[in-house]
Amino acid sequence: MSKSRRAGLLAAACCMGFMASAANAETLTDAVSLAYQTNPTLQQQRAVQRATDETVVQAKTGFRPTVSATADISASRTDYANTTSAGLDRLKTSGSGATVSLSQPLYTGGKASANLTAAEATVLAGREDLRSVEQSVLATVITAYVDVRRTEESLRIAQENVNVLTRQLDESNARFEVGEITRTDVAQSQARLAAAKASLSSAQANLAVARASYAQVVGQNPTDLAPEPSLAALLPASVEQAFDAAEANNPAVVAARYSEQAASADVAAARAAYLPTVSAGASLGYDASEVNGAGKQFGDYDRAVAGSITARVPIFTGGLNASAVRAARERENAARIAVEGAKRTVVQQVSSAWSTLLAARANLVSNEEQVRATKIAFEGVRQEQQVGLRTTLDVLNAQQELRAAELALVTARRDEYVASTGVLQAMGALDIAKLAPDVPRYDPKTSYDKVNHAFGWVPWEPAVQALDKIASPAVATPAPGK
Repeated sequence: MSKSRRAGLLAAACCMGFMASAANAETLTDAVSLAYQTNPTLQQQRAVQRATDETVVQAKTGFRPTVSATADISASRTDYANTTSAGLDRLKTSGSGATVSLSQPLYTGGKASANLTAAEATVLAGREDLRSVEQSVLATVITAYVDVRRTEESLRIAQENVNVLTRQLDESNARFEVGEITRTDVAQSQARLAAAKASLSSAQANLAVARASYAQVVGQNPTDLAPEPSLAALLPASVEQAFDAAEANNPAVVAARYSEQAASADVAAARAAYLPTVSAGASLGYDASEVNGAGKQFGDYDRAVAGSITARVPIFTGGLNASAVRAARERENAARIAVEGAKRTVVQQVSSAWSTLLAARANLVSNEEQVRATKIAFEGVRQEQQVGLRTTLDVLNAQQELRAAELALVTARRDEYVASTGVLQAMGALDIAKLAPDVPRYDPKTSYDKVNHAFGWVPWEPAVQALDKIASPAVATPAPGK
């Protein structure tokens, strides 16, 4: 990032005022859309997935021919110390040759098929990892958005508190001048105003931090943020529904299932080492040579065409194949256990997120009632003070309680929204299509299809794939919903 851009972000993050009009208000959909298109974490994971797509292309080379060419040119000169009996005192030789070779696998014992299955399962697992990163980024954007709105509201409350206490101090000074109150009352008002100004400074700093966090994840500084939309329509009606959705759709669980499938294919590939392999080969080449000596020149030119079918049968590998199979089976066991571990983790995540949401909703209701009651109490104390039934300290305490209740309500609203986001993320339902339906979605299948149909395919490839599956080790393919 350039120095000028860093300076611009810092200046905007430290700016406390908002000049944007309501007509130009930035919505949560706008923030989510921009982050979805430009966030570096997402861009990086998409590049990782595109690299993973190439493993399928590499696996398919096991069914395709390879062609190679070799060429050589040679020359030599021999100077004899004494003329030979043939009258030679110098001999020059030169030669050249070239060969083009083709090799086509016909049967690999199922190893090529198993490698392809493993690569395809790895690609699917990678797509789930990408979806997990997308959800994480979207959750971070939502949190940053509501944090900015919360700190803006907290700053407004702090500023209003300073204004009220300033008026209270002016009123206390005026009443002190006419002898209605003592110097102690004035000092109490001064102390509360000083504390309010300190809180205002903290609120300004918190807003600067929140704006910087927003800029980091979204890619631009926040302007006038509109109220966030409700997530109630996306949330399940019960925690049981959340558990069911999470087990079926959580990216970590689905990715673990695909990883198990890839591990099963690796076992089949290891077992295929016991089976014979068959390949066909062909070559075309020439060899030319020339000899010069004693004023005579001799030349020779040969051309060769060859074809072959080679079968290889493993007989003894010193225990290598057996060891490879055992290792692959243990990795399959580890992958199967990882599925169960992912399920338990998701259950914990859903339970925690749901409990947090219920607590946040209860806090929100309580804080709303608290604000309503403290407003009534504050107004009553002020009126009672005017008729001498309350002291200045009573008014200051009531004012402090009201501002504390208002701040608690702002935080409760933020916590309830973030908790709702957490439930959706644990379920695997925090989708860009639901948050910003008009934004073009990044489809990893597009890149996959592009490289999967790249140059390298041959017309007989489907036949070779079908032949390779004959008598090959079976590959377990657990269903995504297992």
